[in-house]
Amino acid sequence: MACIVMSEQTTAHVSPQVQDGKFRNPARMHKNSIGTVAKIMWRMIFDKPATSVPSQPIPVHTLSRAQLLAAPDNTLYRLGHSTMLLKLQSQFWLTDPVFSKRASPVQWAGPARFHETPISIEELPPIKGVILSHDHYDHLDRAAVTALAAKTEYFVAPLGVGDRLVEWGVPVEKVRQLDWWKSVTLDGVQLVSTPAQHFSGRGIFDSNTTLWSSWVIRSPGVNIFFSGDTGYFPGFKAIGEKFGPFDLTMMETGAYDPQWPDIHMQPEQTMQAHIDLRGKVMMPIHNGTFDLALHPWYEPFERITALAKQREQVLATPEIGQPLSLEQPKAEQKWWQQLVGASEVEVPREAAKATQ
Repeated sequence: MACIVMSEQTTAHVSPQVQDGKFRNPARMHKNSIGTVAKIMWRMIFDKPATSVPSQPIPVHTLSRAQLLAAPDNTLYRLGHSTMLLKLQSQFWLTDPVFSKRASPVQWAGPARFHETPISIEELPPIKGVILSHDHYDHLDRAAVTALAAKTEYFVAPLGVGDRLVEWGVPVEKVRQLDWWKSVTLDGVQLVSTPAQHFSGRGIFDSNTTLWSSWVIRSPGVNIFFSGDTGYFPGFKAIGEKFGPFDLTMMETGAYDPQWPDIHMQPEQTMQAHIDLRGKVMMPIHNGTFDLALHPWYEPFERITALAKQREQVLATPEIGQPLSLEQPKAEQKWWQQLVGASEVEVPREAAKATQ
């Protein structure tokens, strides 16, 4: 039965994803005890391994407005973490734009960037649309949204997330909010809000008052999937059957841990999700920019490349700011090994098994 949720922004949303006034995942979620949560927080703040942060600068290809305007259609630029700039039909689209130094409610503490963004918001050309997956700080950057508002035509978001944008000053006529399986077509680009398994909230008292989504992005000649943040769940197969195959899947591969198994995928699950989606090429995202877990910063790349070899799948791993053709994505480049030395990379047990 469809229900109504009232967010802190006081907009009522009718959605079958709501139970007892909160957005919910269809599957029952793992819940850590208070003691386990405290131990996790202690390790995250005081006891992270040194390898969770790169010891050398991440390679970044600086971009200019002129360069972007001259680029061919169906080109993608990874700006960092889950922030992608796509050029479709001579228009520009951004996913989960985070340009601030830290993915945090404050800029004097919290996870800091490993690298600068390849281009500033000021230098960006006009943006046709911003596509948002959910409201966590490493995906929804208030400073970036405020700076982008004047040069962006549309903001497309899951239910409730658009209310935050309006509260922050984005004109309501620019905002489109979608429930799962709903779509909107803007200047020839179809955007479909598809399920994900995650959670939401930016503070203590707003847990799950907004929805989280993955996205199908369809433009003439190219079909793309953007995972946002998600655990592995049967919905990937359903999305693949309904909207696949995909020319490129942009898949969360990072910030995982066995202690939070339902909300972020292990690389083995990421690879299976890509296969479920009927993806032709996979680009691992949600890595290489922020220190959000306990694993070495390069581990997601190592594990997913080993799995791609085992499962005979094609990866695209462009450097930050490097152009990637959506029509003919280049094969993987192991750029991260230049920073740590191939002999120093410790391939985790799971990935080592995948190469045998």
